Amino acid sequence: MTDLVVLAGLAAVLLAVLVTAFTLPARVAAAARAAQAERLDGLERGLERVERSLRGELGAGRDEAGRAAGALRQELAARLAEIRHTVDEKLQGTLERRLGESFKQVSERLEAVQRGLGEMQTLAAGVGDLKKILANVKVRGTWGEVQLGALLSQVLAPEQFAVNVATRPGSAERVEFCVRLPGRDDGDQQVLLPIDAKFPLEDWLRLVEASERADAAGVEAAGKALEQRLTGCARDIHDKYVCPPHTTDFGLLYLPTEGLYAEAVRRPGLLEALQRDWRVSVAGPTTLLALLNSLQMGFRTLAIQRRSAEVWQVLGAVKGEFAAFGAVLEKVEKKLQEAQNSIHQVGVRRRALERTLRGVESGPGAAAGDPALAGGEPDEGGAPAS
Repeated sequence: MTDLVVLAGLAAVLLAVLVTAFTLPARVAAAARAAQAERLDGLERGLERVERSLRGELGAGRDEAGRAAGALRQELAARLAEIRHTVDEKLQGTLERRLGESFKQVSERLEAVQRGLGEMQTLAAGVGDLKKILANVKVRGTWGEVQLGALLSQVLAPEQFAVNVATRPGSAERVEFCVRLPGRDDGDQQVLLPIDAKFPLEDWLRLVEASERADAAGVEAAGKALEQRLTGCARDIHDKYVCPPHTTDFGLLYLPTEGLYAEAVRRPGLLEALQRDWRVSVAGPTTLLALLNSLQMGFRTLAIQRRSAEVWQVLGAVKGEFAAFGAVLEKVEKKLQEAQNSIHQVGVRRRALERTLRGVESGPGAAAGDPALAGGEPDEGGAPAS
C-alpha cells in the first residue's frame, strides 16, 4: 500500500514534471509574446510621440518657411518693381531721345528734300525757259556764237582772231570768227582759219527721244537726218568761207555741246567724209579748246623764231660797243693812276710843311738843325724833295 502510495506519489511527481515540462515552453512563449507585445506597444507609443513631435516641428518649419517665403516674395516683388521702374524710366528716356533724334533727322531730311524739290522746280522752270529760248533758231545760233567767242577770248589775244570777216574777196558772206595765222616772215600776209558755229538742236533731240523710246527705226531716221544736216553745214562753210590762199584750205565746224559732238563722232565715217569731201573739221568745246591751245603754242614758237635774228643783231652791236667800252676803261684807269700819283705827291708836300711848322715852334736852333729845312724831305726814291 505504501509502495503504491509511493509509486502514486512518484507518478504524480513525474506527471507534474512532465506537465511542467510540456507546458513550460508555452508559458515562456506566451510570456515572450506578452513582453514583445508590450515592447511593441511601447515602440508604437514612442513612434506616435516621435511622429507627433516631427509633425509639430515640420508644421513649425513649414510655417517659418512660409513666412520666409512670403517675406522673400515681398522683397523680390519690391525689387522687381524697383527694377521695372528703373528700366521703364531708362527705356522711356532712351526711347524719347531716340525718337527725338529720329524725328529731328527726318525733319531735316524732309526740309532738305523740300529745298531740293524747290531747286528742282526752279531748275525745271529754268530748263523750260532755256528750251523755249533755244527753240528760236536765231537765238540758238547767237548762243553758239557767244560761246565760241568766249572760248577764243580765253585762249587767244584780241589781235590773234577776228569777228565777222569776209574771207572771199568780193563776197558779202561773213564768217563768225577767224583765227589769224601769221606768215613765216613779218612781210608775209596773214592766213585766216574760218570757224563757224552750228547748233542742229531739233535733229539731235529727235535722235535722243527715239533712243529713250528704244525706237530703232526712229533712231536710224533721226541719225540720218543729223548726218544730212551736218553735211549741209560743212558744205556751206566750204562754199562760203574757205578760199585759199586768203584762208586755210579747211574750215572748222563748231558744235556748242559735248553731247552733240559725241553723237557726231559716234556716227560711222561722218567726220572723215566731212574732212574728205568738204575740207571741214568738226570740233566740240573741249576739242576746240585743245586746238586753240596748240595754235597759241605755235604762235609763241614763231614769235621766238622771229625775235631770234633781232637778238643776234643786238648781241653783235653789244659786242662792238663792249670793245669801245674796254678802250675807254683803259683810259680811265690811266687817269686814275695819274690822279693817285698826284695825290701821293701832295701828301709828301703836306708832311714837309708839317715838319717845317714844328721847327718854327721849337726855335731857330731846331730849325737850323732840321734836315728837312736844309735840304728838303727825300721822296720815296731817296731824292730830296724839290
